[in-house]
Amino acid sequence: MAVEGKSKPVLLVATPQRLIAIDMSKLKINHYESPDFDVLPLPVFNMLNLAEKDFPFGMGCFVRDSKLYMVGGEKPQPGASPQLYPRQPRRAGHDQLFGDKGLSPYVYVLDLTALDSTTDLDLRKHHTSMLAAKPIPIVEEIEGKIYVLSGTPWQAQAERVLPVPTFEVYDPSIEQWKSLPEPPFHAEHWPGSQIFDVIHHSVVGTTLYVLAANDHDNRDYYYSYNVNDGNWTLLGKSVDELPVPYPFTPLFVGKFVPAYSDIFIYISHTSRVCAAMIPSNDKSPTRYQRLDEVDGDLENRDVPSIKGVVVELGEHEMCIMQPGITDSEHDKLGPCCSILYITTFKVEKLRHSSSPAQARGLKLLETADASDVSQTSSHHDNDVQDIRAPFLSITCLSKGFYDLDAWGPEAPHICSAFFHQFVQAGVRSPLLRGSGGCSWSEPKEAFYLSLS
Repeated sequence: MAVEGKSKPVLLVATPQRLIAIDMSKLKINHYESPDFDVLPLPVFNMLNLAEKDFPFGMGCFVRDSKLYMVGGEKPQPGASPQLYPRQPRRAGHDQLFGDKGLSPYVYVLDLTALDSTTDLDLRKHHTSMLAAKPIPIVEEIEGKIYVLSGTPWQAQAERVLPVPTFEVYDPSIEQWKSLPEPPFHAEHWPGSQIFDVIHHSVVGTTLYVLAANDHDNRDYYYSYNVNDGNWTLLGKSVDELPVPYPFTPLFVGKFVPAYSDIFIYISHTSRVCAAMIPSNDKSPTRYQRLDEVDGDLENRDVPSIKGVVVELGEHEMCIMQPGITDSEHDKLGPCCSILYITTFKVEKLRHSSSPAQARGLKLLETADASDVSQTSSHHDNDVQDIRAPFLSITCLSKGFYDLDAWGPEAPHICSAFFHQFVQAGVRSPLLRGSGGCSWSEPKEAFYLSLS
């Protein structure tokens, strides 16, 4: 369908308390020559404060059919301080009259095809609700269905027992929710002090991988759930026990470049931006390349980074967003100032790079042996070192540090981010790409991967 009217490229950023619309046309290339760098105002043209508008805090997000869905979360008690809840939610208390004693089973939707949808941010309750409330939920689309898993509540609960089911799936074709097998790491399976916190997750093909921490023995455990057989499996305490390449484990955040089935852009566990070229067979090593063009300013200025996100912008264009907090030596901003580093860039293969057609194939990842994983791990212990000549050309389209005044007193945490090509007038055919929720509205192939 032809698109008429003036388009506006928008980044929709979901934080625990806000939904923020960023005007990407105002992101520029900024040059930094001093450690005391200037920080520009974040070009936010609209913002929805979820707590002020009586929505839950910490909802999970996904995009489908040109709509943004937000599910689950927790509702602070009436009159809770806007400064207290985002910074110290455990002290704010729940609204006992909302949902399940303050935990939300509700689904809200923002229609991105509606007129002025990104300027109105008209979030409305959906006619379906989950079978049980889900605090800080993990939300992923796998083979056209939406899987929602309860996370770790922001607000401390005396009994620390979550509403059941803690894991369920939504089938959009029939608009129904169905309960799934309970994960072995949630509180109802561990009486007393043996309580797990859900830390990170990733999706590879039809398998969900979860990293959970046991408060009792202070150890991390890796679990997997395959949607085909419906079983949870304890994989072990080491990431090397996961049957997937290292960048695909829950320790990382990343996306494939849409134009290339074998190029994966990710943020490492040490907050470096890297690229991996995934081989077409299990006998070839995975190749790596640091993307210094993308995050060099962030590393050179020693800004401690919090978990970032990777967003697809187009066939070759990608975006990295990394929140951070300045140290005590920054003269212009002062200590402990929250900032956001945003880079958009174009990715192109160099001529000598191979282009295996089946690199994303599920069969590849299921047959990868432990030596591939351990070899990959060794290349990440001291951040990624290029093991061969670079295979990508990177062209920065914009990069810079931005303040987070629009976020208010909230901690600089990004739940999800989505790219939306909004057309202000005329007939629209919006492009939606995302991070931290679904990789895309409809799976392009039998295999897809998203990380959070």
